[in-house]
Amino acid sequence: MVATRTTASRTITTPPVDSRVVIRRSPQADLALFALGGAGDYGENVSRELGVPLSAHEERDFEDGEHKMRPLVSVRNKDVFVLQSLYEDATHSINDKLCRLLFFLGAVREASAATVTVVLPYLAYARQDRRAQLRDPVTTRYVAALFEAVGVDRVVAMDVHNLAAYDNSFRCRKEHLEATELFAEHFAQEIGDREVAVVSPDAGGIGRAERFRASLALRLRRPITSAFVEKYRTDGTLTGEAFGGDVRGRSAIIYDDMISTGATVARAAAACRKHGAKEIFVAATHGLFVGRANALLTSAQLDAIVVTDTVPTARFPGIGIDVDVKILETAPLVAKAIEHIHSGAEEVG
Repeated sequence: MVATRTTASRTITTPPVDSRVVIRRSPQADLALFALGGAGDYGENVSRELGVPLSAHEERDFEDGEHKMRPLVSVRNKDVFVLQSLYEDATHSINDKLCRLLFFLGAVREASAATVTVVLPYLAYARQDRRAQLRDPVTTRYVAALFEAVGVDRVVAMDVHNLAAYDNSFRCRKEHLEATELFAEHFAQEIGDREVAVVSPDAGGIGRAERFRASLALRLRRPITSAFVEKYRTDGTLTGEAFGGDVRGRSAIIYDDMISTGATVARAAAACRKHGAKEIFVAATHGLFVGRANALLTSAQLDAIVVTDTVPTARFPGIGIDVDVKILETAPLVAKAIEHIHSGAEEVG
């Protein structure tokens, strides 16, 4: 854990001392890695993979509700990477985390960092990427403008909801990481010689599911069928009955970018059962598990749910899903991206 010391509303975060950390290469003096707030544990994992210790920083709360963020080490002429996952937890809302992150990024820029890169394993507001109704906000673009306003040079995010909207909203340099290969590796071992079909829970996710299907087929060295479920959302109500593809007698893997309330997954699972799927797995990068997720996912009679650690499920002590939930580690993927960006490698994701 990241060590903290609190005195008179003052919290100083110091880098952990861990004798198990093995530096696999000479530490680069011109790289600084910060992990804010609730990203501490995730940051430690990235730090170990990268072979670069977390830099110390201060997070200070005042009695009137204001707060202050600053690095406690010099960042002058360094490539600074700031890690934060924008999900709500028991301590801070998404908006609070976003505000704190922006202030810290601004402070780093003002402290003469050579470059400032924000690493967002989970990017909030990525679903509000277009006007679905009259006078809807395009919040994805507003969030992008905030990062650019504080002087961010580059944004790194993982499995955003709409890649085209992400590319168009952020005017600064950006990188997109995908957990596709992690899921493909996992299911190649899980499925074995069983017949399998990859299912997109809606038409908008077909491209994402297809990339996963192709990667899994390459590992299994045999063709894999695909399917999708029709879905329309109006004022929070899901509709659509059409089903395309063949899952009969197969292991169906429903593949998506996130599980929020679980309603989309539950509908897709019911459709797969109706069309003869032998067993049903769900794979999603971000496991939010909010609202009625427990009830919906338990009633869906899933064989297993596989998510990554971009959002720690431990933050919801009330989760009681009667399903096997497996968590894949993404720190190696993030650490590799940071190293490639810092070294100037052409390929990041």
